[in-house]
Amino acid sequence: MKLKREELKDFLDNKVELYNNPKFIDSDPIQIPHQFSKKEDIEIIGFLTATIAWGNRKSIITNAKRMANLLDHSPFEFVMQHQESDLEKLQAFVHRTFNGYDFIQFITSLNHIYTHHNGLEAIFAKYAEANSLQNSIHKFKQHLFEIEHLERSRKHVSDPLKNSAAKRINMFLRWMVRNDNNGVDFGIWKSLSPRQLSCPLDVHSGNVARKLGLLKRKQNDGKALAELDQNLRKLDVNDPVKYDFALFGLGVFEGF
Repeated sequence: MKLKREELKDFLDNKVELYNNPKFIDSDPIQIPHQFSKKEDIEIIGFLTATIAWGNRKSIITNAKRMANLLDHSPFEFVMQHQESDLEKLQAFVHRTFNGYDFIQFITSLNHIYTHHNGLEAIFAKYAEANSLQNSIHKFKQHLFEIEHLERSRKHVSDPLKNSAAKRINMFLRWMVRNDNNGVDFGIWKSLSPRQLSCPLDVHSGNVARKLGLLKRKQNDGKALAELDQNLRKLDVNDPVKYDFALFGLGVFEGF
């Protein structure tokens, strides 16, 4: 399907309008952070939800709810004030290859991030570049695991500088940074701008992007992400990642 750029923009803008809508929340993992109102609670449960966001969407949502329950529905308070004994109940958690030991590691690492690095937003803002947060993701991963950690837990945070598309963490960043008053994304990280975001690239969005001529590269890796980013910025330099709604909606809901 080859459209001129103006036609393509119109087509995708219409799809953004359709899917960037609170009705979208019910079928999406973003519903979990929407159950909270405090900034730190939203970003912590948002990060944990995004971390397990692969596989069947129903089981992602079920298990993210379970995470919130295990954290007593106060993620920030749990991260900051837990005792060693409070972590035992997390051990039974499992989502695919993310298990209870990983969960405990992430809680411990998040405590370190808030205690020594002023929290999640501060780290991403510190290393941000004008049009990219990929270096920020790389640095965030370093800081997350600079304390004693399980080697196995590292694989649950992707590193764009190792040519990963880092789909889940780019999705998390979209949730935190985009602010368009539509009620889906939160826009609570004011120190960053939507123009710095990258599109969460997965099988669905990748396939749709290729059909629309927005992506030529066959693999869904870091190089493909850079190509897609470049093409989406031509459509909207200030908010390129709004097109995630269009690509995802076309792929998942319309079987485009």
